[in-house]
Amino acid sequence: MNKLLSLALVVSVLSGCVSQKQYDDLWSQKAGLEVSKSNLEEQLASTQSEVKTLEEELAALKTAQNTLQEKMKSTSDNLISLNDQYDNLLSNSDELNKEFVAQQQRIRELEKILEEKEQAVNNLKAIVSKALLNFKENDLTVEVKNGKVYVSLAEQLLFGSGSIKVDTKGVQAIEQLAGVLKDNPDINIVVEGHTDNVPISKTGTYMKNNWDLSVMRATSIVTILTNAGVGSDRITASGRGEHIPLTSNDEAEGRKKNRRTEIILTPELDELFKILE
Repeated sequence: MNKLLSLALVVSVLSGCVSQKQYDDLWSQKAGLEVSKSNLEEQLASTQSEVKTLEEELAALKTAQNTLQEKMKSTSDNLISLNDQYDNLLSNSDELNKEFVAQQQRIRELEKILEEKEQAVNNLKAIVSKALLNFKENDLTVEVKNGKVYVSLAEQLLFGSGSIKVDTKGVQAIEQLAGVLKDNPDINIVVEGHTDNVPISKTGTYMKNNWDLSVMRATSIVTILTNAGVGSDRITASGRGEHIPLTSNDEAEGRKKNRRTEIILTPELDELFKILE
């Protein structure tokens, strides 16, 4: 544009056809156009700067949008995973609840059976104590230990020193006990022989030490019980020798207490074992 005006001025001057006023007007127009051009250039530069800023902001927004979309996808995937986990937890919770209910039922059944067994043991103790009421307390005792009834018979009631033959009074006690056991067929019976730590004075082919003596005494008691009608399949004979004393063997009174036969009565626990299985 400046070039056209300059050329026009030159032509006009050369031709001599332009007045001074026209010349001045043309210069004034030129100056105005230059100002407009400068303003337009500034506006263009400002607009280009704004466009660049907007482009940068747009790029940043697109980047943020992409990041947000990735997060949304990740969140969506996590939500799906959480929903699956929640469903699994619900399923497991139902199973655990069923198992818990079943265990509670088993516990109630166990508690009921244990209460019944405890009552049965206490009733058995009372019956046995009543059946053996006519014997002295220092000859025998009846007590409950570990859910079992222990009938402890002193040596002086049953045997002579070193003997395996039961005395008449001892036979009477065993037979009275057998009467109770026949009426209670669900009772398992263990007969345990015990001695002190004094070696036996007489030995033979079948009895060499206190352990032999304790076993053979237990067997003598078992023979009386079975002859009195107690089923042999319910009875176990065992000897513990001197190895489970009630008290010290250092004094005569302690050795006397240790020489004993224990008849251990245990109610059947088949029901309990079935539940435990």
